[in-house]
Amino acid sequence: MGIFDWFSAIFRGKDYVALDTEFAELVVKAHYKRLAIDTCSDLIANALTRCDFATFENGKQKRGEVHYLLNVAPNQNQNATEFFHSLVTHLINENECLVVQLNDELLIADSFDRTTYAVKPNIYKNIIVADFKFDKTFYEEDVFYFKLNDRNIIKVIDSLYEDYGKLLSSGINYYKRKNNKRYLMKGDFLKAQTKEEQDAVNSMFEDQLSDWFNPDKEGAAFQLSNGYEMSDMSDGQKNTGNVGTSRDIRELVNDVIDFVAMGLHVPRGIIKGDVADIEKQVDSFLMFCILPLVKLIEAEFNRKMYKKESYLKRTYLKIDASRIKVVDLVQLASAVDKLFAVGGLCIDDILELLGKEPLNTEWSQKRYVTKNYQDAENLEGGETNESSEQTV
Repeated sequence: MGIFDWFSAIFRGKDYVALDTEFAELVVKAHYKRLAIDTCSDLIANALTRCDFATFENGKQKRGEVHYLLNVAPNQNQNATEFFHSLVTHLINENECLVVQLNDELLIADSFDRTTYAVKPNIYKNIIVADFKFDKTFYEEDVFYFKLNDRNIIKVIDSLYEDYGKLLSSGINYYKRKNNKRYLMKGDFLKAQTKEEQDAVNSMFEDQLSDWFNPDKEGAAFQLSNGYEMSDMSDGQKNTGNVGTSRDIRELVNDVIDFVAMGLHVPRGIIKGDVADIEKQVDSFLMFCILPLVKLIEAEFNRKMYKKESYLKRTYLKIDASRIKVVDLVQLASAVDKLFAVGGLCIDDILELLGKEPLNTEWSQKRYVTKNYQDAENLEGGETNESSEQTV
């Protein structure tokens, strides 16, 4: 038995072990990417659920079946928040989402086959929702189909992560190697060993030394037998100033978050919880991420639920995204006063803006304009007094 095999056998608790050399590929730790994607997905879905799906009939807001479906319960098994979280998750991970209407309920498809055409309606088959599979064929006008981008950004992120994930995994392994404890054992291992001597050496390595390295073991002691010396060869004992730290790994993880945030148009500071320039970050989040998604959902529901004729008569769905951003009441007061003064808001509008129920009375729905404004086509000068003249 060679000395390397004999030394390995001591640690493995065996008299002899055959060692096979193999090279394993670095395992890409995908959960860092998954964390970034799921965090962005939750942020987008949470913002979307704060929107109010207002329905109008002939230009006047009216609450009916569609309003209840989109704001309260799209189906018997999901509330509106759960429904739109699922819709956003499908959109981000699969770049598309299919919603079918069955018995006045909206259901999100888990899988489906889509056949596209240039001059005739697209066809949808093999639609599966949970444990139910539709046997019928659906046409474009029968379903609500949402597509986030022309190209699936998650596939681009996956391709990027195939290379960068290996770098991250390599960095983690490097950190472990640089901070791992290594000891050099000196002794006469070439002399013949009796069974009693072998058992003593095994006990020294397997029992005493394992307890000594165990951080949860209190009062561990190690007895080094005569003829043996042990030296600490760990990188941490060398004052090279080159030892890897966990902060290096964190920087690599931050890079992954930045890649995902860039692809989904979510400000990095919002993901990481930074409070610096939070208003600018929220404005950017709304402008480049949320409002385009709101427009996508609004347009699809309008063209399938209301058709062209109804939409032109102002019978449609309008998604109000103004409630996404939380505004302090004191900061809002002057703006509300100005909008009320020019007739932009009535009392009921202000109450709804504050999250309260409208009064729905004749006077609360009237609009008022301050006398400081006049018709632009009939502008006059300042105050005049025709009955008296002043001489200086």
